[in-house]
Amino acid sequence: MLTEKKQSLMLVINPTAGKNQARDNLFPLTNYFFTHNYHVTVFPTQAKGDACNYVAEYATQYDALVCVGGDGTLNEVVTGLMMCPADKRPRLGYIPGGSTNDFANTLGISSVMEEAAEQFCSGKPFCCDIGKFNGRYFTYVAAFGLFTEVSYETPQPLKNALGHAAYLLEGAKSLTSIKSYALKVRCDEEEINGKFIYGQLSNSTSIGGILNITRTGVQLDDGLFEVILIHMPENLLELNDIVASLMSQKLAECKYIFFRRAKSVTVQADSPLPWTLDGEAGGSFTYSQAEIIPGAVTFNLDLPGNKPEI
Repeated sequence: MLTEKKQSLMLVINPTAGKNQARDNLFPLTNYFFTHNYHVTVFPTQAKGDACNYVAEYATQYDALVCVGGDGTLNEVVTGLMMCPADKRPRLGYIPGGSTNDFANTLGISSVMEEAAEQFCSGKPFCCDIGKFNGRYFTYVAAFGLFTEVSYETPQPLKNALGHAAYLLEGAKSLTSIKSYALKVRCDEEEINGKFIYGQLSNSTSIGGILNITRTGVQLDDGLFEVILIHMPENLLELNDIVASLMSQKLAECKYIFFRRAKSVTVQADSPLPWTLDGEAGGSFTYSQAEIIPGAVTFNLDLPGNKPEI
């Protein structure tokens, strides 16, 4: 009896992701892909940078690529893909196994690993924009300032218990504890100067499990960043206004929040400004340049209309 030729699949897995959940699900995932017409080769990561190196060297030899891990592992996989010729990049699947999984939430990918595998196998191609920041790639966010560290280090149950507004205020404690940065920022042709306590260039609806901008019209394939800059508040009333605007997602209506969409962004600081890229340390710079690369990576997704409903 003739059987359909299996496609080749490169499975890059971070075994320690999700408190070893990824490792414990390795056989069920491999078996699922095998029974759905894929010949699987497993690439377990051993150290930081492995996922990027594996993908850069071997991905063009495969029909499909699936990443199992957190946002940091996905960042490495996407970085490796961007090192491959654009016309030879395999379609990408993501099975989230981290603690935050911001980008999976944006894409509507299930937190149940086998369900995420099913979404990949039954999905269709969706071309997604990717960011480039000072020569490095990021999948969904480059950020600086208040909450960038605490949002990734605080356990999710505590975030849920505090709620968004209380959590943000807890992070601030008082105005005297908030650090501001004097910046000159250019978004395409528009320039803004001032002191800011937080900023992000994103292509996502969820940032650090805290900030949610679902209702701001985010599109992952429009060739534009969502740019958010929060001015330094002068008093607690202004801080409360900022928090209320973040909670209601009415960013454009708050005079203390700068919200735009842009293809390219430059940030000039008086002193080295520390950044995070996809939740990982991204370096400190007095001058930063970011641009968006339209449709750079093709995800396989099983979503209504084959496009994230965000």
